[in-house]
Amino acid sequence: MLRVSRFPSLAFQRGKASAAGDDYQYLQRTRIPMLHFQPSLPRLPIPALEKTCERYLAAQKPLLIDEAFRKTKDNVDRFISSTGPKLQDLLKKKDSQNKHTSYISEPWFDMYLRDRVPLPINYNPLLMMNHDVRPEYNDQLIRTTNLVVSSLRFMKSLRAHLLEPEIFHLNPAKSDTNTFRQVTALTPSFVSTYVAYAFKAFPLDMSQYQGLFGATRIPETGKDRIYRNEKSRHLLVLRNGHMYSVDVLDEAGNIEKPETLLARFKYVLNDNRPPSDNPLGILTTENRDVWAKVRYHLSEIGNEKALRTVDSALFCLCLDNGTIDTENPLPMIRDFLFGDGTNRWFDKSFSLIVSKDGTAGVNFEHSWGDGVAVLRYFQEIYKETIKNPFVEPNLQPNDANRSEDVVRLIEFKLDDKIRDGIIAAQNHHNAIIDALDMNYMKYEGINKSICKKQKISPDSVMQLGFQLAFYKQHSKFVATYESCSTAAFRHGRTETMRPCTTATKEFCEAIERKQNPSSPAELRSMMDKCSTIHGQLTKDAAMGQGFDRHLFGLRHTAQSNEIPLPCIFEDPAYAAINHNILSTSTLSSPALLAGGFGPVVRDGYGIGYNIQEGFLGSVVTNYKPNRNGREFVDCLKSAYEDISNVLNNSRPSAK
Repeated sequence: MLRVSRFPSLAFQRGKASAAGDDYQYLQRTRIPMLHFQPSLPRLPIPALEKTCERYLAAQKPLLIDEAFRKTKDNVDRFISSTGPKLQDLLKKKDSQNKHTSYISEPWFDMYLRDRVPLPINYNPLLMMNHDVRPEYNDQLIRTTNLVVSSLRFMKSLRAHLLEPEIFHLNPAKSDTNTFRQVTALTPSFVSTYVAYAFKAFPLDMSQYQGLFGATRIPETGKDRIYRNEKSRHLLVLRNGHMYSVDVLDEAGNIEKPETLLARFKYVLNDNRPPSDNPLGILTTENRDVWAKVRYHLSEIGNEKALRTVDSALFCLCLDNGTIDTENPLPMIRDFLFGDGTNRWFDKSFSLIVSKDGTAGVNFEHSWGDGVAVLRYFQEIYKETIKNPFVEPNLQPNDANRSEDVVRLIEFKLDDKIRDGIIAAQNHHNAIIDALDMNYMKYEGINKSICKKQKISPDSVMQLGFQLAFYKQHSKFVATYESCSTAAFRHGRTETMRPCTTATKEFCEAIERKQNPSSPAELRSMMDKCSTIHGQLTKDAAMGQGFDRHLFGLRHTAQSNEIPLPCIFEDPAYAAINHNILSTSTLSSPALLAGGFGPVVRDGYGIGYNIQEGFLGSVVTNYKPNRNGREFVDCLKSAYEDISNVLNNSRPSAK
């Protein structure tokens, strides 16, 4: 879960859009140095062993029958009295020797890079952007150029440390002010974070931002690696499966003028060559070991320079041919999330996708970082392009260079082994996406305003709906994962919030009970309890006081020290709670049209959701025939109707 939903102020930026002078090169010129808070960010805490075990048991309670829970509790008690304290001491010792980072950073990063499954669906998420309200600015060429200009301005501000520090403002009226900026800017860095706390403002870790530009995940057998290049001046542009290197910075590292970039992207869009017979991008959809071997062969047969051009690009720009149906956006969401793989390079740190009708989105590789940095970038470029775009519809393309010198087709030497690999990758990818179902739920009976009026957490309402829907569908409760950012700590990543609680279980059972039904007042009291517990769990997770990452760290400590795995990790209940049937995540932003990701297990659901001013929305993915997504979404609508009835102080309708 990420609730950094503000748009950073443009007060310190330019007024009217102008490509003249130094102002064009930078999106922001912050008053507070970008990394001002970084030295004083608190370190991610290692929770007390007893508290982690207590939280773990509380999360297991609604999932297990009494006998299984007793066995799990016995395993936990043995862990606390035997190996647990030793592993805790070893984890703390290593943490104290690495004060520049967090205890979870290295093993979590390692986990991503060692996983061999394909990136699309399994890891790469999607953020789809709202359209510009002005139709003429949704022209593919115009929107592409505007988004690229703003992306480059963001990048240059980032690299010059001119971006405003990322801050979560609990009370924006108090902290998103000139006074706050003046005071904290004058405060020494080593205490500045704590001064910000006095304003109820929480500076966030910005170490992941360096992974946004000029980076690529390189497949290697056993474990991938991240390649970074800060000297590149070009984008990787894909169209119809063909790859182009397009220069976007001049030799001095300055952003080319808008009319120049307009001409270069027009050149690509006007290239009328047919779709590629051998779209190499499809190889990035493969199993990582398979792709590593094919890529090595690509290099061996004389493609080192072409691969370096791809890897070093600032980011990937995908120019697509589709159009969105606003009444049914799912086909476009599917296409942006994974598509047929022919016009993507999923290994790049992120891909900016712009379709024929100007629909835009960001698909990003996940190992280098989480949603905080990507969402910040996403929001900034969206806001600038709709408020102060550099390319107006009447701007004429004008490039002083010959297009073929600055827009170069990236050509690869292929042999039968590579062609066979492309065909195999297409077959594998098609088999996966053919089995993936996607459904969308929009419920207008509950929204942010209603939740605020009812004094209940909107996120708890949405999560309660997921629990109730699954219970309606399957008459049981399963492991549920809600992602929560720990970016308030130095090198924090994420923590798992466990929304399935004894309180949500009791509510679901009560609302579905036909005999001796609970009264409206009793149901509302149960719902309030769910919200209170949910709020506390969210707070705990955001403050690094969940149990998942701690147990992960302890397990990793045992493995790295060649200590036999304690019984807590061999317990089937541990495997079950980490087999997340319901994997959920929300991003809150006025720039966001929709967000989505794949299920994390074959028999699970991937639920990207958001709470808007006028409705609740969810994009639900699942694999057929393992789960029935259409039925789940129907149950989800029914669940929110029941919850709405409780909020309106009436009994749910008879089933």
